[in-house]
Amino acid sequence: MTLSQKETLDCLLDAALMHVPFDGWSDVMLRAAASDIDLDPALVHSVVPRGAVGLALAYHARGDRAMVDRLQSEDLSHLKFREKIAAAVRYRLEAVEDKELVRRGATLFSLPQHAADGARAVWQTCDLIWDTLGDTSEDVNWYSKRATLSGVYSATVLYWLGDTSPDHAATWAFLDRRIDDVMQIEKLKANLRGNPVLKPLLAGPNWVMSHIRAPKKTAKMDLPGTVSPRGQAADR
Repeated sequence: MTLSQKETLDCLLDAALMHVPFDGWSDVMLRAAASDIDLDPALVHSVVPRGAVGLALAYHARGDRAMVDRLQSEDLSHLKFREKIAAAVRYRLEAVEDKELVRRGATLFSLPQHAADGARAVWQTCDLIWDTLGDTSEDVNWYSKRATLSGVYSATVLYWLGDTSPDHAATWAFLDRRIDDVMQIEKLKANLRGNPVLKPLLAGPNWVMSHIRAPKKTAKMDLPGTVSPRGQAADR
């Protein structure tokens, strides 16, 4: 029996989760996880070329997939759009089995050499939220929506990590307040755009922003090849 690259990555990640609270997302953790499933060190590199950082990103992506699955299975038709956004952030946090896994990840991605990876992971989460909820914007709003939600999401995660209230009630209240703040900003922007006095001053910036377009979506390709349980590679 052989395992695909994705299946092997899932097995390695499952084995890693029990070590992360003690060793963090580190090389020590990665070696221990590989040993637990008898995966040859050479094949560990083929599955996660970036080592522990790659495995941490794979864990984040797993949580994103759980969030999307829940968003697609829940009936959100009775919710206002801002409530759907709040639900998506909540579902994302509720996909986490152990806060320590996220806390260790926050420590890893706070390092200068990995900060860009952390920012990209948050952006991808927020991009998935907007896409799953049906966002069709193709102009500068594509960027502003994701940038704004990234700020809300990041602040909520930090609050959630220290929250000890029952059922994280304080976190969900914090999230609602952050979304309220964003809605006030959007209302202010709309008023400024509609102000006849300011309209001539905004003509230049508005013209520039009208030419900004969202990036083209590209299909994500899975990695080729399979891996046997004992670490022997085989072609599909």
